[in-house]
Amino acid sequence: MMGSLEIQTPYSTTTTDTKLPDPEKPTAADDADDVSPIEEVRLTVSNTDDPTLPVWTFRMWFLGLLSCGLLSFLNQFFAYRTEPLVITQITVQVATLPIGHFLASVLPKTKFRIAGFGSKTFSLNPGPFNMKEHVLISIFANAGSAFGSGSAYAVGIVTIIKAFYQRKISFFASWILIVTTQVLGYGWAGLLRKYVVEPAHMWWPSTLVQVSLFRALPEKDDKGQGMTRAKFFLIALVCSFSWYVVPGYLFTTLTSISWVCWVFSKSVTAQQLGSGMRGLGLGAFTLDWSAVASFLFSPLISPFFAIVNVAIGYVLILYIAIPVAYWGLDLYNAHRFPIFSSHLFTAQGQKYNIPAIVNDKFELDLPKYDEQGRIHLSMFFALTYGFGFATIASTLMHVALFYGREILERYRASSKGKEDIHTRLMKRYKDIPAWWFYLLLAVSLAVSLLLCIFLNDQVQMPWWALIFASAMAFFFTLPISIITATTNQTPGLNIITEYVMGIIYPGRPIANVCFKTYGYISMAQAVSFLNDFKLGHYMKIPPRSMFLVQFIGTMLAGTINLAVAWWLLNSITNICQDDLLPPNSPWTCPGDRVFFDASVIWGLVGPRRIFGSLGNYQAMNWFFLGGAVGPIIVWLLHKSFPRKSWIPLINLPVLLGSTGMMPPATAVNYNSWIIVGTIFNFFVFRYRKQWWQRYNYILSAALDAGVAFMAVLLYFSLGIENRSLTWWGTDGEHCDLASCPTAKGIDVAGCPAN
Repeated sequence: MMGSLEIQTPYSTTTTDTKLPDPEKPTAADDADDVSPIEEVRLTVSNTDDPTLPVWTFRMWFLGLLSCGLLSFLNQFFAYRTEPLVITQITVQVATLPIGHFLASVLPKTKFRIAGFGSKTFSLNPGPFNMKEHVLISIFANAGSAFGSGSAYAVGIVTIIKAFYQRKISFFASWILIVTTQVLGYGWAGLLRKYVVEPAHMWWPSTLVQVSLFRALPEKDDKGQGMTRAKFFLIALVCSFSWYVVPGYLFTTLTSISWVCWVFSKSVTAQQLGSGMRGLGLGAFTLDWSAVASFLFSPLISPFFAIVNVAIGYVLILYIAIPVAYWGLDLYNAHRFPIFSSHLFTAQGQKYNIPAIVNDKFELDLPKYDEQGRIHLSMFFALTYGFGFATIASTLMHVALFYGREILERYRASSKGKEDIHTRLMKRYKDIPAWWFYLLLAVSLAVSLLLCIFLNDQVQMPWWALIFASAMAFFFTLPISIITATTNQTPGLNIITEYVMGIIYPGRPIANVCFKTYGYISMAQAVSFLNDFKLGHYMKIPPRSMFLVQFIGTMLAGTINLAVAWWLLNSITNICQDDLLPPNSPWTCPGDRVFFDASVIWGLVGPRRIFGSLGNYQAMNWFFLGGAVGPIIVWLLHKSFPRKSWIPLINLPVLLGSTGMMPPATAVNYNSWIIVGTIFNFFVFRYRKQWWQRYNYILSAALDAGVAFMAVLLYFSLGIENRSLTWWGTDGEHCDLASCPTAKGIDVAGCPAN
């Protein structure tokens, strides 16, 4: 039997004694059989709970709504910029803690009654700021952002329609599209909670990072340990805020310092090797935090083993596979095109005129397509799709071989096993009625069908495609949730969904991206929803509070995302059109450029004319087979040489998918991310562990917040008025020749004759 367990709550000055057997208060585990069967959970998650802590407080609502609105605005604002910094949930965790304590010290404690609630009293300040409020605020802020992506995925559809295809879509249709794709998966995800949230063996490893941070951040700063976390955060934020005016406005060349281009100013090959934005980035680095943390998120919060895996895959792909394919083999006439570009090209190396092959019905104009000829890709872009195919196949095979038995055993244990302490403690709270989820699913599906039927001229997707996409997402949600909950790997469905829709319904680009969004994002949102529920499960948050915060936050975030996107798309001339924008404009929309190209490849032209019998890139389909065979070889080696501990560390899904963000990410992003991550998560972690433990996450949050606030200030004070500096230091990275082809006879404007 466990003895008296006294918990010092770091959010308050009170203690919770769990010794008394009060039936109204859950207690710590009474015997060893009650604890979690997962060691990592036992070491990280508290086995106690205080159900008397207030949750629905004014502080939670105020900070939650404020954080959700602010993050939604900032992340959508940055999404269109060349370096699209994502402000993560960790920033909110760090920043709202001192604010919560401040509100608890200044808000009036007067109690009052509200009509309709009987004798129940309320207060703006019910007591010390507590951990459950803090958890709900963080979940509020991150609602609607699947896997920390920053903004609603469907905003990309609105962007490519308005900015790239130069067509129209109404605000109402856009809002319906965004909201339904964000909440559709919540309907069936809620019904799966008993399979992937409540069982102890479904432990969701990524949530433990959050739990650790929630428990570590508020710890009282002991005297003699140095600067307090709050003071360090404030100083780092001010420094980040002040510095960003240099790479963000005064000296923008610091965003990508490609010294090879400066040395070899007239060599195309040297600039292809050295350019951090348009080439392989040999020796390129940055002094701009937004370039370090964009696309791959902050390297300070990425574990070192993950950084090593990404670095190995990055080197193998970028510095071995690409040079061999481009300079050694000249695959697919690679010399006719830039080595690194997300644009689409004609056979003569000219940028493909996409609007010319779109007819009045917003479909493929075959005669005009035949006139321009087949679409060609840069060497890197083509191999990106190949490695994407391999990553999907290798992930499924790797999980099946290395984790299949474990997943099956844990699933069986979860259905038959005894409840652990965390599930038992959560039984004290009112559960969510099943009809909430049925109603949400029915309403969101019905509204989506109305969108497809009555506004089909704007979204192109027929009603049967919506049913098919939803069925596909529903089918994959449970197995992918189980995989994520036990292995921390989440296979993506985006390529599968666009490939399938491109085959069965070609020639319609918006139908394809809508199908992809309903089929992929509704599943991703469902998994993210379940992930947050597991976090709430560990932190003992009432389920109904979790549901309402996630739902309200998702609706608010999606609405703000669209409002910001609509504002920027209608106020910035030629936004996303990098050929028409002023030199070095930040509004190049790299992510949306790739999204647009995908709509052309998979939707407008169709996979049959790109990767099928009518296309140039049929061989890319062999990557599916290669990706499936690779893990089998590794698994057989592991079985043959079980004493070789390094063999199981070969994670092909991570290695093959390491450059999955390129494009739109570039070499300078990866170079700097790997370097900074190695410095902090290897050297600082190993030799200054106490400093790392105390300040590492704080520094990450402060750097993100400082850059974000200065970037917004620069836009509102200078960007709207088109006030800019023009000198050598604001003239880009000086690697313009990196975008040139090297084949003889290919004439491209601005490039030397070959």
